[in-house]
Amino acid sequence: MFQTNVFDYVRVLDKAADASWLRNEAIGNNISNVDTPGYKRQDVAFESVLKSALGSSRYETTDAKVASIRSNCLAPKVFTDYANYSYRLDGNNVDIENENVMLAENQLKYQGLITSINQEFANLKAVMK
Repeated sequence: MFQTNVFDYVRVLDKAADASWLRNEAIGNNISNVDTPGYKRQDVAFESVLKSALGSSRYETTDAKVASIRSNCLAPKVFTDYANYSYRLDGNNVDIENENVMLAENQLKYQGLITSINQEFANLKAVMK
């Protein structure tokens, strides 16, 4: 059997799509709890996790960096945003307009990731013909 890195980018794109899906759920929860007193908004940290997993070496190619990422290092982290101070008297820090913009942004990001995954498989299919 031979070793191949064909699916390295697909694996990373898949983890990014999972994180985007998780962020979509968090934003949905934030929107649902916009009127809940004391609720603190939640978000998902993935971009910083990916950046640290890729490392900061200037002397490696992107392909080498992606190939060296272990899947368990790309776990998205859900966090509660206590730093976003509430301007409301009830202690809730959800801004509905901001959440709606973040939801739209995240949906576009998710669609782009799915398109990229499909393109990777289309490239593999073209190579196999």
